[in-house]
Amino acid sequence: MVINQEKALAEKVRNDFPILQRTVNGKPLIYFDNSEASQKPSIVINTLKDYYEQYNSSVHRSMHVLGKETTEAYEGARSKLAKFINAASPQEIIFTRNATEGINLVANDWGINNLTAGDEIIISVMEHHSNIVPWQVLQQKTGVVLKFVELDENEEFNLAQFQTLLSDRTRLVSVVHLSNTLGCINPVEKIIALARQKGAKILIDTCQSLPHLPIDVQKMDCDWLVGSGYKMCGPTGIGFLYGKSELLRSIPPFLTGGEMVDQVFRNYTTYKDLPHKFEAGTPSIADAIAFGAAIDYLSEIGMDNIYAYETKLAKYLLKQLQQIQSIRVYGPQPENAAVGKLAIVIFTIEGIPAKDLSSHLDMAGIAINAGLHATQPLHEYLGIESTTRASLYFYNTYSEIDAFIVAIKEVINNS
Repeated sequence: MVINQEKALAEKVRNDFPILQRTVNGKPLIYFDNSEASQKPSIVINTLKDYYEQYNSSVHRSMHVLGKETTEAYEGARSKLAKFINAASPQEIIFTRNATEGINLVANDWGINNLTAGDEIIISVMEHHSNIVPWQVLQQKTGVVLKFVELDENEEFNLAQFQTLLSDRTRLVSVVHLSNTLGCINPVEKIIALARQKGAKILIDTCQSLPHLPIDVQKMDCDWLVGSGYKMCGPTGIGFLYGKSELLRSIPPFLTGGEMVDQVFRNYTTYKDLPHKFEAGTPSIADAIAFGAAIDYLSEIGMDNIYAYETKLAKYLLKQLQQIQSIRVYGPQPENAAVGKLAIVIFTIEGIPAKDLSSHLDMAGIAINAGLHATQPLHEYLGIESTTRASLYFYNTYSEIDAFIVAIKEVINNS
């Protein structure tokens, strides 16, 4: 898709998303809750429908035409995802229910088998609960030490502090690429290079970054990477774990049962090679195939185009919010961000609870998020009980931002 730079990307694609045509309380829907879940283009919805109507079957088992078509589409989606993140091979892509399952696989499989008491894991205070709780559970089981990187003066990842936390006992660094609250892009390549000096493994959470910017796992050189389909125009119930093949082969299966076995005898079982070794049972076939359609859609637009457009949206949104004196915006400013800042913004308004603001905006047809956003440690660190979050995607427009600002001012004036 060739993007005319004089016309916003959003105006070119909005008709592809049926839900964006609806109204709420008689007003056009403005959807600013994309960090929670993205909307789906017709091609993804139709792919789900087409699977169930035209070739519904299981994968890797049935030899009839429906089974062959299903297997081809399912494995085709894996290949599309491998190409999308530049994995060395589709074998390095493990389909999971979500990114949370991917992190739990690493914690409960690699972690249990490779870490002992006193070994250290470094995460950050801005992590989603999904990248905190599995390591806390591992800490309880093994006695590993969990360390947290805090924020610097720009309210983003404190790289200087991270360097002081690294030690000869550091075994794993697990950090988010793009914060789902602060909107800052973390310097993962620097983080990885520093961790490598200590011989540590690295897991990168790309649930927020993968929908918005290009990612190359070979250039990044992480050991594992997780993502979720439903945040990048795909369906719910499907995510993935990328892992370096030699590392995935070195650990046992996470779940066992059908599909992942090679041969089963009374006294022992042999397992299939990657990626099937980690995909026990019948997978989310339709969702994986539709995830592949979402990847096709994003690839056609171009991730560079999406990132460039959303960078401009972020600057415009922040500029408008900062003109309202009673608003406190958290996270770095675009011009001060170490790597970059996208249109994911948490803020508070003096005298107006976040959930009250969310309810008022909902009446105006504007969908936002209010609360902790699954980042309670970050909110405690910042000393705030809850925040309002506006998170935009490439189908959002400047005029929607203007309407959002007008609605906020009306709430403030009526309070």
